[in-house]
Amino acid sequence: MAIQQISVFVENKQGKLVETVKALAENGINIRAMSIADTKDFGILRMITSDNAKTQEVLSEDTVVNTTDVIAVKMGDYPGALYKVIDILAKADINIEYMYAFTASEALGAYVVFRVDDVAHAQKLMDENGMESLDNKDLF
Repeated sequence: MAIQQISVFVENKQGKLVETVKALAENGINIRAMSIADTKDFGILRMITSDNAKTQEVLSEDTVVNTTDVIAVKMGDYPGALYKVIDILAKADINIEYMYAFTASEALGAYVVFRVDDVAHAQKLMDENGMESLDNKDLF
């Protein structure tokens, strides 16, 4: 199943990231996974949070906030685990726009988050190949 990722455009100035994260903390929002990419003027903070609706409400007052469907695929801890997943996507001509990893609870394990050009097809391929993935109920 696809999960929702929150993307926040954060001005690349000292203190802006801490303000963003503080706002989430003060509102009881847990960041489950995150990635940040920066340019000279701003950064894109990509997050999977414990409450997407509340995250959007809290952060949209001061910045641009978007949601994106992504897939989070469980990864084994052995050589070739990542290759196994991206090879399935490559053979189906599914482009990976970006990816990042996170560790969930011990019960859930480690995951790689993929933003791909065809989320539904990618998820179908993961299911057909026995790849475990998260859905929103797993995160909330």
